[in-house]
Amino acid sequence: MKRLSLCVALGLALSALSALADDPLPRARPESVGMSSERLARIGRVINAHIEKNHLPGMVVAVARKGKLVYYEAFGWRDKEAGVRMTTDTIFSLASMTKPMAAVGAMSLYEEGRLLIGDPVGKFIPELGKMEVGVVKNGTDGKPVIERVPAKRQMVIQDLLRHTAGLTYGARGASALHALHPASSTTTALKMTADEFINNIAGLPLVHHPGTVWEYSVSIDVLGILLERVTQQSLGDILAERIWKPLGMKDTGFTIPKEKISRYAKALPINPDTGRPQSVTLHSGPPAKFHCGGACAAGTAGDYLRFAQMLLNKGQLDDKRVLGKTTVEYMTADHLGTTIDNRVAATDPSRAGYGFGLSMAVRTDTGVSAITGTVGDYNWGGANGTMFWVDPKEELVVVYMAHTPGEPRLYYRALMKSLVMQALVK
Repeated sequence: MKRLSLCVALGLALSALSALADDPLPRARPESVGMSSERLARIGRVINAHIEKNHLPGMVVAVARKGKLVYYEAFGWRDKEAGVRMTTDTIFSLASMTKPMAAVGAMSLYEEGRLLIGDPVGKFIPELGKMEVGVVKNGTDGKPVIERVPAKRQMVIQDLLRHTAGLTYGARGASALHALHPASSTTTALKMTADEFINNIAGLPLVHHPGTVWEYSVSIDVLGILLERVTQQSLGDILAERIWKPLGMKDTGFTIPKEKISRYAKALPINPDTGRPQSVTLHSGPPAKFHCGGACAAGTAGDYLRFAQMLLNKGQLDDKRVLGKTTVEYMTADHLGTTIDNRVAATDPSRAGYGFGLSMAVRTDTGVSAITGTVGDYNWGGANGTMFWVDPKEELVVVYMAHTPGEPRLYYRALMKSLVMQALVK
């Protein structure tokens, strides 16, 4: 009996060690880094209540402070219809959380002198070298007519990184100009090859003169193709070589291998807000025709926490340096200033008081926004319900992942920010 008890205890200990070995960062008690265990426990109570009310299927939450993992929990269901519980190694479609990784890939090439931030996009993608801007006017029949004028200047790589290239997402506006443009990164990658996408964009009028207006767009998809042309590699190979493998992001990529697809999360079949059917199409249906830098990667909360911690650490994690210190500082500074029309809050009302860096929203005021935070914190999320933020002042990194497409994702962004920030006590 004693031998049996010893074996059971040893088995439990080995299981615990195995779980810790899979942690994305070293663990610590929240109190040791100025956070409250009691207050962090509110996250579980609130999220479980939403799951019980069928507002969302499940969620994975990872919180690190001062480089230590203080909270890493899975709630609810990976696949509610099939009765499969959520686990921390569940894989999600990252959607626009792909953008910061593509941007880091670009900045690593910048550090090697293979491109400059001020380089014209047309230097690498000649099809986009002479773009025109659309001007909507009323025709004689009262219907909108689009006239074209030459762009005042070419779009440059900085414009792609900060969404000031004059491009857009067609689904984000109701104008005649918007109707011409691709609806989203995902739908584009499912329908077009990279060359087809570039040729399509090249034939369209821009919605703004480059460098004048921040408008969310397919520009990071263009950036990804530019990186492919510079390196003669696929975007997946570029990011794997420069980010995913060095950081140990073993479950991140543009495709989910067959042996891992059972770990892929499913959305609720009916949107709880609209009552309409919903699904996350990418990674659960036909593959994308190109590696779109704007939305097409998949991964886990643990993997992305390592990526975000690298950013907080100014380009390094463990003994792996991905970017130089000043490069990360440059990326995470506001690049809009006072001359560019800032429409960042149009993507999410809580981003009032934010500017924009190279692929991420950057907080410029402690107040203004309807969510708590500090000046200099930066973030971005995905259309399917994933989100990350980094708070350099508080030495805080947070990633949460859920498949809650549509409007619910905006609510959970604000909710999770409040639940995490209130747990800071020192």
